[in-house]
Amino acid sequence: MSKPTRTASAVLSFALGAFGAFGTTAALAAYPDKPIKVVIGFPAGGPLDQHARLLTDKLQAVLGQPLIVDYKPGAGGSVGADFVAKSPADGYTLVLANTGVAVINGALYSKLPYNTQRDFVPIARTAMQPLALLVTPKLPVQNLKQFIDYAKARPGQVNYGSAGNGGISHLVPEMFKTATGLFMVHIPYRGSAPAFTDLMGGQVQFMAESIPQAANYHKQGKVRALAVTSRERNPALPDVPTVIESGVKGFEVVGFYGFLAPKDTPKDVVAKLSDAFRQVLTSPEVRERMVSQGADPAYLGSEDFARFLATETPRWDKAVKASGARMD
Repeated sequence: MSKPTRTASAVLSFALGAFGAFGTTAALAAYPDKPIKVVIGFPAGGPLDQHARLLTDKLQAVLGQPLIVDYKPGAGGSVGADFVAKSPADGYTLVLANTGVAVINGALYSKLPYNTQRDFVPIARTAMQPLALLVTPKLPVQNLKQFIDYAKARPGQVNYGSAGNGGISHLVPEMFKTATGLFMVHIPYRGSAPAFTDLMGGQVQFMAESIPQAANYHKQGKVRALAVTSRERNPALPDVPTVIESGVKGFEVVGFYGFLAPKDTPKDVVAKLSDAFRQVLTSPEVRERMVSQGADPAYLGSEDFARFLATETPRWDKAVKASGARMD
């Protein structure tokens, strides 16, 4: 049998290359061709669950496939994140991460089984979540400046409650202490509900908590909201100033939500997912419902989200070290 001529070989190479390009394009066009799993590292019914369910129906309409929420609670969300980090990098398993999962746990756990920037590719940041700084109504202060003066005059006599060691409700007051030079004592609870109970009763005097619960109790007169930690005022507490407005220069601290996929997920798949989130977050209905849940729609695409995480990680690492919190 004669060998192929140079011309015939060139034609064959071109054909194979064209087939490969067609195969890649066809694969992308087909994605997704089955349901996408969204892993949450916390029990059902919490804020992350609410956030996921707000987005999944709309995402199904954009992507043409259902998104199934899968709960894998444990170790501050680390169990779920580790599961996704070790999943196939095909775009069919994502993790919905909050501030703790994405940037706090790395400093909090010495043996964390994943590294956010090493083991994941960011898909999209979907929301920012400001907090409110609260005091018990029993305290004789009406604004943040009065509280700072009150606490400075009583070093070590003011207690602040949190939902637990190392969480955002612990670290934000620690950041506030650093920014103002206050000396307050941390009282950790097992969840925000008992912490709120003691704040209302005056057993602790100060707390930082997410907006929906804070706004609800503030409007009932059970706690007093002094400031919000975002750069702008929050629609749920329109009459409550920001910390910056209240005189603490440059103090802006907010949590966030975002979706991550295993590293090496194809770039075209990442881009398709990221654009789907962009489309969903332009919906007025989604934005309105998200605000009612206490989160501000704040889309960032994959590359911008990656840069955001690179900036936030050292900031929270510093806060964890200053607090002395460890979870091992």
